[in-house]
Amino acid sequence: MADSTSSSRSDSSSSKNSSSSSLRDLTHSALQLIHWKEPKKTAAAFSVSLLVLVSVATLSVISVVSYLLLTCLCVTITFRSLLERDISVSSEAVRLVVDQSLVHLNWFSCQTRRLLLVEDLVDSLKLAAVMWMMTYVGAVFNGVTILILADIIFFTTPLIYQKKKTQIDHYIELIQSRVEESLHKRQLQTQEVAELLLQRATRCYTAELLPVTSRSSD
Repeated sequence: MADSTSSSRSDSSSSKNSSSSSLRDLTHSALQLIHWKEPKKTAAAFSVSLLVLVSVATLSVISVVSYLLLTCLCVTITFRSLLERDISVSSEAVRLVVDQSLVHLNWFSCQTRRLLLVEDLVDSLKLAAVMWMMTYVGAVFNGVTILILADIIFFTTPLIYQKKKTQIDHYIELIQSRVEESLHKRQLQTQEVAELLLQRATRCYTAELLPVTSRSSD
């Protein structure tokens, strides 16, 4: 009995380790794909994703899905060796992904509640400004166009950064220094304004208090 429980525990721990290692391998391969470590695979993924998004923008979703399934059938009929691969997903991997997605979902719900209930006025005003800007973006672009632009930026930004890393870092440092200087100046200005308002308030209070004290002394 003890041997069976210990073996079940070892099996569950080994399955958890295998699922976590598979998830790590997946994220590692995704990062390599984004950073153009293997240019052929990255170019293929970029071209396929861009082709699908452009197809969705010009055709209906049903047509795009039908063409994709027909393409997959043609590939699998041509290359029968692809059918021999095991593409099943283990339950432990699904549980791990669900647990991580629950953590992100809870964080998102907490942040949404904090912003919508105005627990922090500055962050809520930032959200209102971003949403106001997004109304203008939505008036110019639709959702598919934004996805196409995001796909292009997603694949081209790491390549451009690798080629011009020193120049981009230099400009980023300049922008950060300018922003910090402007924020520091605004903080000083707000402190000066607050001090002036406090001085005026104390003067008004003392000016109103002096006649009352003089009358009480008389």
